[in-house]
Amino acid sequence: MLPWTALSLALSLRLALARSGAERGPPASAPQGDLLFLLDSSASVSHYEFSRVREFVGQLVGLLPLGPGALRASLVHVGSRPYTEFPFGQHSSGEAVQDAVRAAAQRMGDTNTGLALAYAKEQLFAEVAGARPGVPKVLVWVTDGGSSDPVGPPMQELKDLGVTVFIISTGRGNLLELSAAASAPAEKHLHFVDVDDLHIIAQELRGSILDAMRPQQLRASEVTSSGFHLAWPPLLTADSGYYVLELAPSSEPGTVRRQQLPGNATGWAWVNLDPDTDYEVALVPESNVHLVRPQHLRVHTLPEEAGPERIVISHARPRSLRVSWAPALSAAAVLGYHVQYGPLLGGAAQRVEVPAGRNSTTLQGLAPSTAYLVTVTAAFRSGSERALSAKACTPDGERSRAPRPQPPGAWGREP
Repeated sequence: MLPWTALSLALSLRLALARSGAERGPPASAPQGDLLFLLDSSASVSHYEFSRVREFVGQLVGLLPLGPGALRASLVHVGSRPYTEFPFGQHSSGEAVQDAVRAAAQRMGDTNTGLALAYAKEQLFAEVAGARPGVPKVLVWVTDGGSSDPVGPPMQELKDLGVTVFIISTGRGNLLELSAAASAPAEKHLHFVDVDDLHIIAQELRGSILDAMRPQQLRASEVTSSGFHLAWPPLLTADSGYYVLELAPSSEPGTVRRQQLPGNATGWAWVNLDPDTDYEVALVPESNVHLVRPQHLRVHTLPEEAGPERIVISHARPRSLRVSWAPALSAAAVLGYHVQYGPLLGGAAQRVEVPAGRNSTTLQGLAPSTAYLVTVTAAFRSGSERALSAKACTPDGERSRAPRPQPPGAWGREP
């Protein structure tokens, strides 16, 4: 009887473990979310470039866990009008998504990216349009760098919904504009890559997408000098309880702000905060169905967005001069600078982009003996700007000087 007893115990143990696993359901770390690819399909992109981008997206899709109960993918073309190649939920496997990506044809037309972003918000990411509530949402925008319409406002609306934005620029896009459009920090969410080298970033981008799709705990993003966005995994449902969010400065724990949210919420934005301040955040799930532990987080807001100071003009030449300035006090919050200059008495203004780590530039192609108005503007991650202006004057050029007296006969004899 002893062997039968041992066998019975082993079977019982196996059944108990299987039942326990079934009750627990899928692992909490299984990635779930909606992933939207936004491709520049306009006439500004050559057929070769589009084919390389399409190949890259197909490669990236093959690296991701797509399927029912996991990641869903959609693809939208940017053109004169947005065009949905396939919506979320149409394809139930990674192989089917890859086949659909490879079959996508370029649409041509204008590069109306802002229109496509607004379309994505209303037609794809909205719950009324079929988007899954309570799951992370990610946008991957592949562009040659330009757009025929404004991108900033509709992109910010998507980020306000909690959408994580990755941007891959294959052209000469404006660094400041693209950095502001991508989710923060820009160095993690913005890539400048030649169209023939896109495969180099595939593994890194895959990891970043999965990180965004798997918020295992309370986390902060889009941190500025006056606020930040919070996200957390679905711990409750609308019927099982509600959340209480608590916020207090670390130096004043008694000054607590509270916000009650429904059980199906997975995000919230705190605004009107003090700059350069540590805040203690608590997410308290309240439920009569089951016990869920509170989660805690400390977030440091960025320093106040003070613009550049003390513009200095030096190395003035007839056709060039050097502009320097004291860096913005909140250097960590600065995306970069742009320097705009033009003649004081009228004329076309020009603009030079300067990376965040530099605080000087040389202006070339100026006119001799001309007064200029020079404006240095610091662009911040929050989307705001701070500017400072100064006057500068180029000296006389060689051609503007009076001719030197010539000795007799230097010009030849008169007939």
